Amino acid sequence: MDLFSATNITKQYAAHKALDQVSIQVPEGSIFGLLGPNGAGKTTLIRIINQIITPDTGELMFLGRKLQPKDVETIGYLPEERGLYKKMKVGEQALYLAQLKGLSRPDAEKRLSHWFSKFEIMGWWNRKVEELSKGMQQKVQFIVTVIHQPRLLIFDEPFSGFDPINVNLLKEEILNLKETGSTIIFSTHNMASVEELCDHIALIDNARKILDGNVKAIRDRYATNTFEVQFNTVEKDLRAILPGSFEILESRTDEALQAVRVKLPREAKPNDLLSVMMPHVTIHSLNEIIPGMNDIFIKVVTDKEVST
Repeated sequence: MDLFSATNITKQYAAHKALDQVSIQVPEGSIFGLLGPNGAGKTTLIRIINQIITPDTGELMFLGRKLQPKDVETIGYLPEERGLYKKMKVGEQALYLAQLKGLSRPDAEKRLSHWFSKFEIMGWWNRKVEELSKGMQQKVQFIVTVIHQPRLLIFDEPFSGFDPINVNLLKEEILNLKETGSTIIFSTHNMASVEELCDHIALIDNARKILDGNVKAIRDRYATNTFEVQFNTVEKDLRAILPGSFEILESRTDEALQAVRVKLPREAKPNDLLSVMMPHVTIHSLNEIIPGMNDIFIKVVTDKEVST
């Protein structure tokens, strides 16, 4: 079941078309990656979902019905830009924002105490926001985004400003939120994070959606029938052993073992590669090389630019 869907969303700003007939479906309980180059239209779509701006055409569905103004109460939004009042004290501001989202003061204090302790920022409760680093401010914003336990969470570049340790902390919390029932839309340029976190993705480029689907299915779809074989070194040139249709992409030696990446013709199977090599070498491992989301991202965007 889809928790949220957008169908044929179009948005025009004067001579600039920000979104052109974009449709996405976000399954309930999933992490949905919204990807694309700068200026592709991701932020416009996020603002439309949050009802900050309205689309020119298209339909937005939430919980099986049309999106309504009151639904902002069950959506949490973490923008890439900082949205905190710099002169206010951190704790005072967090309490204010939590109460705006419908929590009583005692409930807000209890939940904020839990999150501030978890993120090790309780010592900053009485400090002004302007004294915090970019990463610390992002932690506070993350907390006030999730504090009311919304059904839908939207994170726009949530790892911006974080060191690797805090990035891992945030990744764990995002996965925990998914496990406890939240549905998450996750906009990022970090393709490694997409592979770690996202179940489904949509790729937007120049205002149009050019790719979407399950992450694993997409990676399998773009597989190139390439395999890496590790084996004991052989004196004979491997090119003399392999058929001419088997393309050697890379070869290296790791201590006593040699490793080679071979692209097979479309109709060939990995057993065909093994049967050719085994009379000459001792095979230690065979692994298929599945392209990462970063490679797929570049290929799809580049191919689209070439075709246009």
